[in-house]
Amino acid sequence: MDHLVQIILLLAVAVATMIVFQRLHVPTSLGYLLVGLILGPHTIGPTVHVAEFKVLAEFGVVFLLFSIGLAYSLPQLHAMRHQILGLGTAQVVFTTALVAVLLWLAGQPPVLAFVVGAVFAQSSSTIIGRQLAEQGEDATAHGRLGLAISVFQDVTAVPFLILIPVLGAATGMDKLAGELGWAMAKAVLAFALVFYAARWALRPLFHLVAERRSAELFTLTVLLVVLLAAWTTHSLGLSLAFGAFLAGMMLGETEFRHQVESSIRPFRDVLLGLFFVGIGMLIEPAALPRIWHWALLGALLLLLSKILVVVLIVRRSGMEIVAAWRTALLLAVGGEFGFALLAIALDASVLDPQAGQIVLNAVLFSLIGGVLLIRYNQAIASRLARPSSELPPLTEQLAGLPAPRVLIGGYGRVGHTIAVLLKSSGVDFVAFDSDPKRVQQGRSDGHAVLYGDIADPELLAAARAEQAGLAIVTVDSHAVALRAVTSLRQHCPQVPVIARARDLQASSALISAGAIHAYPEAIESSLRLGAIALRMLQVPTVDIDQMLQDIRDWDYQPVIEQPLPEEAR
Repeated sequence: MDHLVQIILLLAVAVATMIVFQRLHVPTSLGYLLVGLILGPHTIGPTVHVAEFKVLAEFGVVFLLFSIGLAYSLPQLHAMRHQILGLGTAQVVFTTALVAVLLWLAGQPPVLAFVVGAVFAQSSSTIIGRQLAEQGEDATAHGRLGLAISVFQDVTAVPFLILIPVLGAATGMDKLAGELGWAMAKAVLAFALVFYAARWALRPLFHLVAERRSAELFTLTVLLVVLLAAWTTHSLGLSLAFGAFLAGMMLGETEFRHQVESSIRPFRDVLLGLFFVGIGMLIEPAALPRIWHWALLGALLLLLSKILVVVLIVRRSGMEIVAAWRTALLLAVGGEFGFALLAIALDASVLDPQAGQIVLNAVLFSLIGGVLLIRYNQAIASRLARPSSELPPLTEQLAGLPAPRVLIGGYGRVGHTIAVLLKSSGVDFVAFDSDPKRVQQGRSDGHAVLYGDIADPELLAAARAEQAGLAIVTVDSHAVALRAVTSLRQHCPQVPVIARARDLQASSALISAGAIHAYPEAIESSLRLGAIALRMLQVPTVDIDQMLQDIRDWDYQPVIEQPLPEEAR
């Protein structure tokens, strides 16, 4: 099979797999792994073997590190040094150390133990971000912290790009110490070269290119800078990815950062996909019967070690206990960058093929188990800890409270405003929020705000929701709001529900789920602005009110008959 046919086959299988995985809302990185398994040499069927494939796949990691560098420039790292920098670094260091010590005590060589610890310390920001968005937890305290730490892990993994090849080349402790010292010296030299070259040349270069107003020239310049920085570090005996990371950090300080990221994204995504295809080709299904129990133990070690480390360091930072558990459950999942470190270790002969298969399958198993931990993080965390060290159980919080006339789901900006209006009018209410900080803030405001998810049937029963006169869902996440409305209609159908919606599409979905009204914020804010403009133009208030009511009665159709393109909104 010639190269062209193999490339067509690779693209066809990749496109078909991505369509299925995206429809099922499964992370695309797992899809690329499956493509590699299907077209790899260890399964029945056609095998893709292109000589240049490995080189192209390696550049996926190069462009990934460049993008990470763009997101974490030196000023940003300095600004984040107290929380994310400290927690992210501590998580990687302590997880690596814990896993390495356990493996060393189990009789494994120190170098192998260290590399496996480094691989296990990584978490998948792709899986975490996608799952949180689907579950409506991306704006929560534990969601924001977990995603930030998972992204920052990629930065803390950069030193491993320097250390792992050295571990494979050196023999003996004396030589290893010397090689590590020399590698670190070269890393400092590379940083100095890229740093001063960037300060001296990059900004003027991109100003010159930007003046030409050519997207093609701009993209070519970005590619030149990335590859030149990668070649510089590679010439010093370091990894290509390390140089790309340094170049990204330097460009991240300039006003061209967002345009650079936009220009590089297509190359990064395609080449990173090829990298995961290459990882998938390493999987040997025939070896699984011999090693499955070791791989399963490895996955348990990965998950449990990270949960233990993260909950301790996050709790020590001052976060409430249940949020610390939820953050730990998010970060327990293995990570794509762990695959990158594993590939580097295999190339450097730090791991033998059988150990590589065990570690590879352990990370794969952790991805499957980690998805379940993320999906049910609230239920698991609730069993592992009280909702808050300061808050008693929900039944104790509700004891003595009369059945509320109004239930409020969410005590954010909108929920707080509604609570103030209800209290001013003398209306009894109880608000629920899954963010402990908001609960404490609500109590400080003198409002009946309790910890809990209004979509939880047990919570609705404990709160005697069936006796309420109204339920108001104010959460920002559409997914959570939809789940809450559905749960309320199922467990207390006689209680009318009104909800907050981001747009008309979300409003329609909430009404279909059972809400009597779901007010789309985007349109309502436009109507309020238009009403103010009409009043300033001396249009009678009665006419304005009637006009707005007509628009609402017609389900906003008069203002959406000519929708704008998505990019113009």
